[in-house]
Amino acid sequence: MQLLIQNLSKTYPNGVRALDQVTLTIPLGMYGLLGPNGAGKSTLMRTIATLQEPDAGSIHLGELDVLEQKDQLRRQLGYLPQDFGVYPRVSALDMLDHLALLKGFTQGGERKAVVEAMLQRVNLWDVRKKALAGFSGGMRQRFGIAQALIGSPRLLIVDEPTAGLDPGERNRFYNLLSEIGEEVIVILSTHIVEDVVDLCSNMAIINQGRVLYAGAPDDAIASLAGRIWKRMATKAELPALEAAHKVISHKLIAGRPLIHVYSESDPGDGFAPAEADLEDVFFSRISGLVS
Repeated sequence: MQLLIQNLSKTYPNGVRALDQVTLTIPLGMYGLLGPNGAGKSTLMRTIATLQEPDAGSIHLGELDVLEQKDQLRRQLGYLPQDFGVYPRVSALDMLDHLALLKGFTQGGERKAVVEAMLQRVNLWDVRKKALAGFSGGMRQRFGIAQALIGSPRLLIVDEPTAGLDPGERNRFYNLLSEIGEEVIVILSTHIVEDVVDLCSNMAIINQGRVLYAGAPDDAIASLAGRIWKRMATKAELPALEAAHKVISHKLIAGRPLIHVYSESDPGDGFAPAEADLEDVFFSRISGLVS
């Protein structure tokens, strides 16, 4: 089974072209959708989830025509948006029981078994009677995954799931997503490069509504081998180096800029070869240095 997106386009009334002929083939497993804020990721996720209509294009989940068979898709979909609302004074157990009822588990015994199994799976059983208002960020995200997984979806969409999580919560969330990704299609929409490196065997980079790369992260990194160079600089040197070279990125290390540039050969100016990584891929594609 795969999710096939073909020539998907969406322009909002204010003239913003959020999706521009997006075509992707998304297989079973973890799939990273990487892009800066405002790239069109959330528009694409909402369109796949049938929460808004595209202007043109098609989406198929296996044999299912997503845009024509919305109700059938929703029965097979788990969705964790970037922001999701809960009743803060309700316990995790009661809230999940209510959501399971809304998803069609009308038989009390069956629903009880499903809810209890899901709370165990996301490691929230010990706090099942705690009000959701008292949950940490990581616990809240794990609850979000629990509600998304009720009904055994074939497709799971998670939008910026690790934003605001501390390292420990982030790692626990990673482990849970990896486990889920062995069974279903999981689309992980994020602007955090490490999320894709750690979790995904396939990915796409999207910016200004257009797909800039689709494939394996390792293949994208390999395409930059021998073309990435680095050097430390002073802040005063930075403008001249940016004018003279194809600068991919720079970040402060101990108060000094570490510069990465793209060049087919030794760019001089004291630059040394650097091992390419997914961050280099991301910034070089977004900036248009590599097509």
